[in-house]
Amino acid sequence: MFGFGAKRRARQAAGPLSTVEVPPTAGVLSGRIVDGEQRDEPVRHAEFTLSDSLGRTVIEGGLDPYGSFVATVPAGEYRFAVSADGRRPFRSSVAVDEGGLTDLGDLPLDSVQPPTLPAPGDWDVEPAHSSIAFTARHIGLARVHGRFNVFAGAVRIAERMEESALHVVIDAASIDTNVPARDKHLRSPDFLDAARFPTLEFYGDRFAHRGGSHWAVTGALSLHGVTRTVTLETEYLGLGHGMEGETRAACRAVTELHRDDFTVSWQTMLAKGIAVVGPSITIELDIQIVPKAVG
Repeated sequence: MFGFGAKRRARQAAGPLSTVEVPPTAGVLSGRIVDGEQRDEPVRHAEFTLSDSLGRTVIEGGLDPYGSFVATVPAGEYRFAVSADGRRPFRSSVAVDEGGLTDLGDLPLDSVQPPTLPAPGDWDVEPAHSSIAFTARHIGLARVHGRFNVFAGAVRIAERMEESALHVVIDAASIDTNVPARDKHLRSPDFLDAARFPTLEFYGDRFAHRGGSHWAVTGALSLHGVTRTVTLETEYLGLGHGMEGETRAACRAVTELHRDDFTVSWQTMLAKGIAVVGPSITIELDIQIVPKAVG
């Protein structure tokens, strides 16, 4: 939705904000995000981003309790975007003048229907169209990217989505960072100890709706012989059909693990002079599920 048209210059507003002191090469940008149907109701949980002509983020953030934002930025032409769960995003071009106040006024965000949920029943994770990847810091330097190549999973969708359950089993030895020597070390007792603990398992039985298409799936992750509570921040992507007409559902999920929580000690690695990956690891899942085959 482009509310102002290409590069429309917003009005210069009078009022208390017009007296704000700003650097000589900057201006002030302000606005208020409101419900598309009830214009006097602010959308407090929205987030905005201001990007320059090269697509670089100049400023981003949330809103105050009244749905408003005020930002001092260098004068120039920008792309402005605002989004919120369960709402249609708003995008526009804006111009900020030196020493001026560019007030965008009340910007409406319309509600959108969240994607249709999968039908109640048993579903299987479809590995050929799913992935479990991770990213870690190489002791604060470059990022290490990897994945697990072998895994299986099942989802039981309940009549109330909040009562659903998810079970995923990952083959620890299938870890793959595209560096054979590093992968061998990650399978060793220093890290995953795949010989003693051949699988990683996650069982999630608490589904909480965050709003719109976002859910939190909380459960128990067993790794390296230790079990901890973990929450997957999940975006449900909706239903679709495969090449043979089969129904599919898809989601993306992310969580962060701290190695010390699973007795894989970063400090111990440093003491041994081992520099492989840092103390925290981001796990990203792209999952497609299909109805469980009968028989």
